[in-house]
Parts: sequence; C-alpha cells; structure tokens
Amino acid sequence: MDAQGRGRADDIDPADQWVLNPNTGEYELRLSPSAPQSPVPGPRRAPSPTPGRAGGTPSPRTASPRTPAADPADGLDTDAPVRTPGRDVPPPRRRRGAPEEPVPGRRGRRPVRKSRAKKILMWTGGTMAFVVVAAAGAGYLYIQHLNDNITSVSDDGASTGGFKKDEAINILLIGTDKRTGEGNESYGDSGSPGHADTTILLHVSKDRSNATALSIPRDLIVDVPDCPTEQEDGSTEVIPGSQAVRFNTSLGQSGRTPSCTMRTVTELTGITPDNFMVADFNAVKTLTSAVGGVEVCLAKDIDDPKSHLKLSEGTHTIEGDEALAFVRTRYSVGTGGDLSRIALQQQFLSALMRKLKSNDTLTNPSKMLKLAEAGTKALTVDSQLDSIGKLKDLGLELGKLNTKNLTFTTIPVVDNPAETVKATVVLNEAKAPEVFDAIKNDVSFTEVKQRKKQEKAAVAARLKGTKSAASEVRVRILNGGAPSGSAQETLNWLQLEEGVTKSENAGNADEELKKTTLEYAPDQADQARRLAAIMGLSGAAMKPGESVENSQGLPTMTLTLGEDFKGAGVSLIPSTKAPDVDKSTADKVQCAS
Repeated sequence: MDAQGRGRADDIDPADQWVLNPNTGEYELRLSPSAPQSPVPGPRRAPSPTPGRAGGTPSPRTASPRTPAADPADGLDTDAPVRTPGRDVPPPRRRRGAPEEPVPGRRGRRPVRKSRAKKILMWTGGTMAFVVVAAAGAGYLYIQHLNDNITSVSDDGASTGGFKKDEAINILLIGTDKRTGEGNESYGDSGSPGHADTTILLHVSKDRSNATALSIPRDLIVDVPDCPTEQEDGSTEVIPGSQAVRFNTSLGQSGRTPSCTMRTVTELTGITPDNFMVADFNAVKTLTSAVGGVEVCLAKDIDDPKSHLKLSEGTHTIEGDEALAFVRTRYSVGTGGDLSRIALQQQFLSALMRKLKSNDTLTNPSKMLKLAEAGTKALTVDSQLDSIGKLKDLGLELGKLNTKNLTFTTIPVVDNPAETVKATVVLNEAKAPEVFDAIKNDVSFTEVKQRKKQEKAAVAARLKGTKSAASEVRVRILNGGAPSGSAQETLNWLQLEEGVTKSENAGNADEELKKTTLEYAPDQADQARRLAAIMGLSGAAMKPGESVENSQGLPTMTLTLGEDFKGAGVSLIPSTKAPDVDKSTADKVQCAS
C-alpha cells in the first residue's frame, strides 16, 4: 500500500496522484485515499473533526474522475467524520503545500515512494500527451500554410466539375514557358505571358489499374474556341476564338487562362478534363530538388547552347537548373523538333514518377515535406482543387496506380501539308480518332486485365442466342445526348433500310447518357439481340429490365441514343484493343538519342 493508502498524503510526488483506471485504460487523477479503483468514485471522505468545530454529514455530490482534490472553497461539507470499518479514522487532509502534522502516538515515518520507473513512466506519458497536442496544433497550422501556398484560378465551367473517386479521371497538365522565378531569364519567350508549352492529358482508368499520359504537341494546328473567362473584378469576358492556330496559343495569349486550354482540348479530342494543373519553370526545378534528383539516360553526349544542357552519354541524376535544361532541350536530340523534345520530356516524367513512388521518397518525412512545400508553391490549379485536402484526395487516387501500367504516348500527327518549310503539324486523321476513342472508352494501352472473366462472360452472353426478324422488333427511340435530330435520323434508317417498321421517335430522354443503351424485358431478348446486331451495340449497351408501352399501348423496348452516337448505321461497339502507336511505360528507363 502507498502512503495515501495508509491514510498519509505527505510528501507525495505529483506523478503519484495519477493512476490507471482499468475500466477505461486511461490515467486519472486520484481524489481520495487509495482503495481499489472504481470507474465512479463514491462520496469523498472528509477529514476527522477538530476541536471547536461542529460535525456534519458529507454532501452526496459525486466527484468526476477528473475533479480536482477537495477544498472547502468548492462548497462541499468537509467537516463530518467518515469511518471505514476496521480502519482508524484518517488524520485531517493536508492542504497542498502545508507542513505535515504527525499522527498521534506514532513517530513520523518516511512515506513509501512509488518505484522510480513508474514515476518516469507517468511523467513521460504526460509529456508525450503534450507533444501530441502540440504537434496536432502545429500540423493544423502547417496545413493552413500549405493552403495559403496554393494558387487557384476558375475553371470557367470548362471542366466536368472535378474528378470523382468512383469514375475514370482526366487531368490536364500544362507546362507554361512563362519566365517566372530567379535564374529563368534565359529561357522561354521574353516578355510573353506564357504559352501552353508542354501539355499532357492524363487519363487514369476507372479501376485505377492503368493510366495513359497523352502529350499534345505545342505546334499542332487547332481551332481555339470562344472562351468565357472570369476577370479579376468577378465579371466574365468572352475571349474570341481563333481558327487554324498553334495549340500553344490556347494559353496566355489574348488573356486566355488554363480554362481556355481545357476547352481547346475538349474541342480537339472529345474528352472533357476533370481538372487542370499548371506548372512553371520553377516547378521542374523545385520538385526535382525536393526528391533529391531524378535519374535520366542519354544515348549520346549532349551540348545544347540554347537550353544550356551539357551532359555526357550514360546515366545522370539531375535536379534544379539542370533538370529544367533537360526538359527544354530539343535541338540536340532526335530530329531537333518539338516531337523529339516531347520524347525527352516523357522520359523525364517517367523518371520523376518512379522517384515519387520509391520508398526512398515515401518513407522520408523530410522529402515529403519538401514536396508538399514545392508542389503547393509551384503549381496553379483549378478552383475545384483549391485546398490541400482536395489535392490529397486526388493524390491518393493517383497513388493507386502502378508505374508499369502508366503509358506515355503522343497524339498521332503528320507534317502540315500547307507548309513548304515544315514548322507545324496536323492531326493524323487515320490514327488520332482511334487514340481519342480508346481513352474515352477507358481502354488500357498496356496489357492490364480490365474486368473479371465472369463479368465479361455475362456481358457477352447477352448477344448470344436466337434473334427475331427485323419486322418483329418493336422499339421506341429517345435522344439522350446525341446531336439534335439523331432520333429521327435513326428512325428513318431503321424503317427504310433495315426493315424495323415497328419503331417510333419518342423525343428526348429525361436525362443525357454518355453511352447508348437498349433496355428490354426478358421476353424481348430475341428482339434485343436483333436490334443490337443492326445497330452495332455491345453487350454492355444492353440493359435487361422491363418493357414500356409505346404510343399504341403495346409493349416495346427503349433505345436511348447517348453522347457516343456517331450517326445512323455507324457501329457503336467500342474497340477493346489499344491503337498501334508509339508509346513507352513509366517503369522502363529509355535512353534519349
């Protein structure tokens, strides 16, 4: 038993007043003489009566486990004696700091102290609690600091409204050649507000198993659409578009913001980005320094007086100014054009991705803090990513990706036939649409298992079985996102060319769909298979359910034309194979030549 257990509270170390409550697992302040600990202590024991003071009964008030030691000032009646069976009445309770009064008939005896180890544990626990609270406060302040670092601008309604955790993600990454930051005077276009110098559309699959980084050449001839743009005073100005101009003019020129680049990408590819991120020269320098440099490989010596890059053949770890010079180099690699520089940049980004995913970075708190500081300062993001919490959520989604399934490729292009001296490029009309469709349909450019075999078999089975004659197919057609007039166009084609005479135009659907669907009841499966064969629908487009009544009150299927509808007679079966284009994956080191 300790000193308080014997009715003595003299010379008690403050740490000894804290005990472990076995019911809660927490340390609590001891309020009464020792007894087996209870989650709810009983009435406080009052000190024995002293001459000249009247006795009384203690207050029935029950103390909280964390209530401070009793004091007459707290309003409790502490004068009444309380006796414990088989135990002498304890001496009067000593106020903290008062001298000890000897027990009558007994010599003063040195109190028995708790073990030194236990007291150290008590004090250490209290200190650690303080550290945790202080760290939490510091963490909050640091998060606020990172939030203050973030620069965001409006997406002006050009995005989807932001990425979603249960959907495929499309992020537009824009590298601008604006000469911001110390030491960047020798790069970029002097006096320019910056161009969309390096642009990548990053597509991450819905199941996060793979991703495609699609580079868009800065010298690609495109049409820049009209761009409603928020001004500093909160008003909106529509910046006029331009036809047949370089892609890089979609940013910075004529007051165009990243939202205009976003609209241009949508116009070009048919893919609407969820978010955008803009990086300047400083981003390359600070991010590479934050991770301790990235490893790149050269198949030959490079000495480029324009980018100021001088590296020998072989492998090098680069950061800061040297990293910026590397991604700016083009005259000393490949054909000396922008397409050769894109290949160099893809190699660099692959290396940076590997470094970011390495244990050397992820398990190093110092590097992670440097990354957070550098990233929030160097990047400009859209208004949907304007906090460290939102960026963290996006980072967690991107972090699920294995770098071996991140494919880098470039929009297929050919030299501009309108130029004698080749300086710009135009879309390769034979290959580019295949690339855009593959991304829109979430097709992997790497050999990644997309769906479970059972799911594939179930979808494919919808197309297998007997088919009704075309004349027996009864269907109503709705426009659910296709171009205006598509429902009537399809109706005419089905009736006049395919013999589906029991069909009707039912107008617009209640909501727009990304994909065309055919809903049918179980007893209409034969009809559904025939219509799917005529329309070129996949098993995924067929939706078993219930039939509805047509305008004549007869049961009918419902064909809803979605945004993927390309015209009557054009098959809607998406390709499940990636197009044959030049590509590389982020897990492999390729030496630039």
